[in-house]
Amino acid sequence: MLNARIFEDLSAKLSEAANSGPAKDIEKNMRVLLAQGFAKLDLVTREEFDVQAQVLARTREKLTALEARVAELEAQRSTAAK
Repeated sequence: MLNARIFEDLSAKLSEAANSGPAKDIEKNMRVLLAQGFAKLDLVTREEFDVQAQVLARTREKLTALEARVAELEAQRSTAAK
């Protein structure tokens, strides 16, 4: 029982020291610096990327359908012109 209490106290003190020490400040500062750097790079979120990929896929499907329709109409026109 005494050993468990000592370890719990030691663990609590180490956690408190880590949360209030310079390591925590460094972590906060690094997060801010990284966030600023990413903002300058004009990055998009994965969700935005996935949405745009879906839009592109639908656009490609429509383009393929329109190309097929144009080819069909051109074939009809050339047949009618003969």
